[in-house]
Amino acid sequence: MLNKKIFILLPDGVGLRNFAFSNFFKFGLQQNFDIRYWNNTPFDLTTLGFDEVKIKNAKANLLTDSYKNARKHIELNLNIQIEKDPVYDTYRFPFSYKKLKPAVKNLISQFLIATHSSNKGLKKIREKIKKLEKSGNYYAHCLETLKIEKPDFVFCTNQRPVLAIAPLLAAQELKIPTATFIFSWDNLPKATMVVETDFYFVWSEHMKKELLHYYPYIKENQIFVTGTPQFESHFDTNNTASKSEFFEKYQLDFNKKYACYSGDDFTTCPDDPQYLSDVADAVRELNNQGNSIGIIFRRCPVDFSKRYDLVLEKNKDIITPIAPLWEKVGEDWNTILPTKEDLELQINTIKHTEMVLNLGSSMVFDYVAHQKPCAFINYDVPNKVDKNWSVSKIYQYVHFRSMPNKNAVLWLNSPQDIKEKIRLGLEQSTETIENAQKWFEIISGHSPESVSEKIWKAIEKIVH
Repeated sequence: MLNKKIFILLPDGVGLRNFAFSNFFKFGLQQNFDIRYWNNTPFDLTTLGFDEVKIKNAKANLLTDSYKNARKHIELNLNIQIEKDPVYDTYRFPFSYKKLKPAVKNLISQFLIATHSSNKGLKKIREKIKKLEKSGNYYAHCLETLKIEKPDFVFCTNQRPVLAIAPLLAAQELKIPTATFIFSWDNLPKATMVVETDFYFVWSEHMKKELLHYYPYIKENQIFVTGTPQFESHFDTNNTASKSEFFEKYQLDFNKKYACYSGDDFTTCPDDPQYLSDVADAVRELNNQGNSIGIIFRRCPVDFSKRYDLVLEKNKDIITPIAPLWEKVGEDWNTILPTKEDLELQINTIKHTEMVLNLGSSMVFDYVAHQKPCAFINYDVPNKVDKNWSVSKIYQYVHFRSMPNKNAVLWLNSPQDIKEKIRLGLEQSTETIENAQKWFEIISGHSPESVSEKIWKAIEKIVH
C-alpha cells in the first residue's frame, strides 16, 4: 500500500529540471510515496509517466504584484540599513512607465515602499499579500482541489512565483504541512522570497545561514539542508553519450579539443557577442601556433535574439553553436521551458568539452562536477551596448563572496589574457579544479549525487 500522498507544486516551469527531469520522482516511489504533480506549467507530465493535477485559470489578485514588488524593495532597503552595504541596490530593476497597466502597478509599489520601509511596515505588506490572495477564485479552486485530493504534504519547487502563494495558503488553511525549495544560489540576498511555508529546503549550511539572516521570522527547526537536484544528473552515467556519438551528431572535429562558451541573457550581459568574439580571436591565435581547439557555443536558453549571428558567421571555422533544447510556449521568459532532452544535451556538452568560459555563471559548478575548470570574463569592452552596465557590478553580488579564494576560476581580465588562460585550462587546471571543488561544497553541500534521496528523507521526517 502506498504511504503518504505528496503534492509537488510546480507554479512555473523553473522547477521542471530539478523535480521532473531528475531522479527525484524515482526516489520518491522507492520510498513508497504517492506522488502527484500539482502542475501550473503547459508541460504535460503524464508523457513522463507521472500523475498530475493540472492547475487551471491560475490568477493572482490584481494588487498582489504591486505588493510583491514593494516587499522586495523594502527588504532591500532594510538590508542596506542593517548592513550598510550598497550592493543590495544593484538587485533592483528600474520601474517602467511606458504602458498604462505596469505604470499603475509601479506607482502603487512606490507608494507602498515610501510608506512601509520598516520592519513593522514589511510585516503589514506580507500579511496584506496573504489577504489579497485569499480573496480570489484561484484560492477557492486550490482549496477545493486539496479537499478532494487530501495530500499529506505540499512541496513547492520554487519560492519566487506569485502564483505559488494561493495554493500554499490553501494548504495551510486545511492544516496540510507545506515547504518550499530555494531555487537558486543567488536568490536569498536578492529578496526573491514570495511564499511563506512551514518548512524550507536549502542547498547547504551556507544557504541556511543566509535564510536565517535575511528572514529572521524563520526558525532553525524549519530548515532542511539537502543540496539541490540541479547537479545530481551529472553523476548519472545513464545520461551520457560516447564521444563518437556526440561528435558525429553535432559534426565536431575529432582532432580538436573543445572549450564551451556559455552565453548569458541580454540583461545580465549585453556585451556577450563581443566576449564570444574575443574568445574566438584567442583560439584562432592558439591554433595558428600549432594547437587544434574549437568552441562550442551554448546560448542562454531564454535568448532567441540574433545578436550573435555576425560573430558566429565570421568564426564558423572555430565556433559550433549547439542550441539548448528548450520549448517556447509563450512570449515571456518564464514560458520558455526546459526539457529532459536538454538536460542530457548539457551533460554531454560538459563531458565532451575541456572547460567553460562565461560571465559569472553557476556553470562553474556543473563543470567542476566533471572535474573541469571554468574561466570568468572580468573586463569591460570599449564600445559597450549599455553604457551603464559593467562587469564589475556582477562580481560585487553577495553570492560571489562565498568563493573560498579567487583561484576557484581562471580570470579573463582582458582580451589579451584569454589565450594564456585557455592554455592553462587545457593543460594545467588541477589547482583551479581543487579550489572550485571547495566552492562547490560551500554552495551545494556534500554528496551532490544523492540529493533527491535526502529531500525525500526530509519529507518523510515531516509527514511521519
